[in-house]
Amino acid sequence: MKAYPTDKIRNVALLGHSSNGKTTLTEAILFATGVTTRQGKVTDGNTVSDFDKQEIARKVSIGTSVIPVEWDNYKFNLLDTPGYFDFVGEMYGAKRASEGSILLVDVSSGIEVGTEKAWKNLEKYSTPRIVFVNKMDKENINFEKLLEDLKSELGEKIIPFALPIGLSNDFRGFVSVIDGKAYEYNGKVRKEIPVPEDMKSAVEEIRESLMEKIAESDEELMEKYFEGEEFTPEEVEKGIKASVASGDLAPLVVGSAEKTIGADFILEMIQKYIPSPADVGTFKGTKDDKEIIRKVDVNEPFSAVVFKTIVDPFVGKLTLFKVVSGKITKDTEVFNSTKDKAEKLGGLFLLRGKNQLEVTEIQAGDIGATSKLNYTQTGDTLCDKGNQTLYDTISYPQPTLFMAVEPKNKGDEEKIGTSLNKLMDEDPTFVIERNTETKQLLIGGQGNMQLAVIVDKLKQNFGVDVLLKSPKIAYRETIKGTASVQGKHKKQSGGAGQYGDVHIRFEPCEEEFVFSEEIFGGSVPRNFWPAVEKGLRESLEHGILAGCPVVNVKATLFDGSYHDVDSNEMAFKLAAQLAFKKGMEAAKPVLLEPIVKVDIVIPEAYMGDVMGDMNKRRGRILGMEQQADGSQKITAEAPHSEMFEYAIDLRAMTQARGSFTMEFTRYEEVPAMIAEKIINEYKAERENH
Repeated sequence: MKAYPTDKIRNVALLGHSSNGKTTLTEAILFATGVTTRQGKVTDGNTVSDFDKQEIARKVSIGTSVIPVEWDNYKFNLLDTPGYFDFVGEMYGAKRASEGSILLVDVSSGIEVGTEKAWKNLEKYSTPRIVFVNKMDKENINFEKLLEDLKSELGEKIIPFALPIGLSNDFRGFVSVIDGKAYEYNGKVRKEIPVPEDMKSAVEEIRESLMEKIAESDEELMEKYFEGEEFTPEEVEKGIKASVASGDLAPLVVGSAEKTIGADFILEMIQKYIPSPADVGTFKGTKDDKEIIRKVDVNEPFSAVVFKTIVDPFVGKLTLFKVVSGKITKDTEVFNSTKDKAEKLGGLFLLRGKNQLEVTEIQAGDIGATSKLNYTQTGDTLCDKGNQTLYDTISYPQPTLFMAVEPKNKGDEEKIGTSLNKLMDEDPTFVIERNTETKQLLIGGQGNMQLAVIVDKLKQNFGVDVLLKSPKIAYRETIKGTASVQGKHKKQSGGAGQYGDVHIRFEPCEEEFVFSEEIFGGSVPRNFWPAVEKGLRESLEHGILAGCPVVNVKATLFDGSYHDVDSNEMAFKLAAQLAFKKGMEAAKPVLLEPIVKVDIVIPEAYMGDVMGDMNKRRGRILGMEQQADGSQKITAEAPHSEMFEYAIDLRAMTQARGSFTMEFTRYEEVPAMIAEKIINEYKAERENH
């Protein structure tokens, strides 16, 4: 494939709910442009963009695929993103690499949660977009109702640029509102036909509202519109392009990706109305805290942003990047300004699904790939070492579901760690954490499907079998009362003996641990005090209830006795540990659990369910606040132990419309009945070991 100049490139992300036809549309476009000789199907597992074993097995997209096609002397990079919510991070990378988006809607399913979520993201960033209403050949569909719903729920900026000719089995083409022409398809071949009489008035009506929208894009056009003058075709195109670029207009087109109806028309629309990288103009970066402006221009110094990494156990690591400025050739010396490291390119190619297409250069605005980069990760900036710049990294959503990973086979621990790190390179929304207290390895992600895919990839790609379990809770122990106790360690066995005797008062305090002394008359010599403190500090690691760390205790050494010959540091350390055990038992020990603060954002309709559920989790509602988009934000606190699977439960309660963030706030006493159960579990576990 040849190198295309910046103004002849279009980068678009395909967004929408799962199963709305994003992958099928890429197949239709590949077929329509002659790249493939037959159209693959998701159900058959033979599509170009769903090439991963997991995608073929599950019949859903898991990662973003880049599908470059050439048409009418333009290059289109289609970024096919997953619609399933666990893989939402893929959309963030695809949007970073594209100037516009295609939002797919399944006419038979209507507006689904994924449609709403994608639209919210498009609105948030004023992304130029086209709405593609797919599956017009399905049975029992109502296009008028869908159009009405789209306008009322998503916004009046959605205007049809194509009206269907025939519906369901009879769907065969559409009327283009802009040029007032009708088209019919025979396979992938489109031919012009006369506009059906019964559609002429509807086309005229839409065209009129469109002219009003075009007039709003420019003052001169506004004047012309009020004077009743007709716009020229050039003015129409310019006005539409400006309105789409600002996010004020979302053209809607119709088709059937499975039957290749509308595939060429959507390319036409992208070419005319979605901005090219050159239209976007400039990018802001930094160098030594100074702002650097880079034009999206082949004559500027080279810079690029890495938006995706693919880890293949056979091919190695593939790095996908978008060239922001300048150009890159096989011989370009690349510098990673995020990591401050020089990198050596392992070839230069375009990826089409998993197929590598060798190229000699990639120019500003285009998308390319290389292999075998040592330090580079998703979100990093690559640039010319002599003209450095650093772009913002991509910000991804925080993980909301954590599970503990355990090897099925002993000795696989190290292998698990290295394999997970490779998978984390591939998916920045997934994290690995080692909990030093519970000694568990945790993986966190957006949902159970994402974590299940990671487990499958560990087995298939790296030969590691693991189990996922609920994480252990890091409980604490403390005391509520005060107790004064004696700890005496006396050992006499031929030769030197051991003697240590301490009287210690234990009481609650605000700080984690405080040691003090009130010794009179040298009953315990000063040189043994550090040994007493050391004995107590070591004891804090394991409380007497469930063996959890002890906090918020003050220990005061106030009396004791010693032996001139037999007393030593070890004896006093052991005496302190005996006192600790007695003191804890006598001072009303209690179990503490971590409490988390949760911010939950949901549509108002789910308030009752979510608040009721929070009460069942022993949670407390702290407040509610209406958000700008009409949704409600609930702030609550709940025990961490009740919140492990909240990501799964909230999704079920709100049909995936809810989201939340969670952070640790403090420890609180566990209710007696629950504490008893936890203590018994811990004791049983210790006995089994």
